[in-house]
Amino acid sequence: MSSPNNVSQYKLVLLGESAVGKSSLVLRFVKGQFQEYQESTIGAAFLTQTLSLDDCTVKFEIWDTAGQERYHSLAPMYYRGAQAAVVVYDVTSAQSFQRAKNWVKELHRQASPDIVIALAGNKCDLSQRAVDDEVVDAYASENDLLFMETSAKSAKNVNELFLQIGRCCSALDVGSKCIVDAHNP
Repeated sequence: MSSPNNVSQYKLVLLGESAVGKSSLVLRFVKGQFQEYQESTIGAAFLTQTLSLDDCTVKFEIWDTAGQERYHSLAPMYYRGAQAAVVVYDVTSAQSFQRAKNWVKELHRQASPDIVIALAGNKCDLSQRAVDDEVVDAYASENDLLFMETSAKSAKNVNELFLQIGRCCSALDVGSKCIVDAHNP
């Protein structure tokens, strides 16, 4: 366990279309809970979670943003100054993946140049896939993104995603390069 004075704090923002499971991912990560019917986020919700890594403790300050288009103009207020972003799409919705790509472009244009961006293909427990994971894998590689398929419902890769983000943020803090290997979290 890390000493209390070795705590790194990171602002993390979740972005993505409405109903892709952003709030469900965060609630699974922070509280270990899943609710089948999650109400839409209005504006943004704020949560914190602390993780123990090998050599330090990471505290995430998490902004879970609303996905509805009418709240889009508020997003820069949340990702400004963020060290990490999780862009979430629904593996059963091709449109949500296209929208996720737009979020990635916006982050590359307007967020901090050294922001850690993770792409989360959520709802991977569902069988009616509309997004090919190999296509997403290639896109993630081309854009230097962490990529994992997740399921807030079954908890698959949820903690692993945030652990990987924590490792990348910590590596960047000490001047190292973040090595992205989504297949070996």
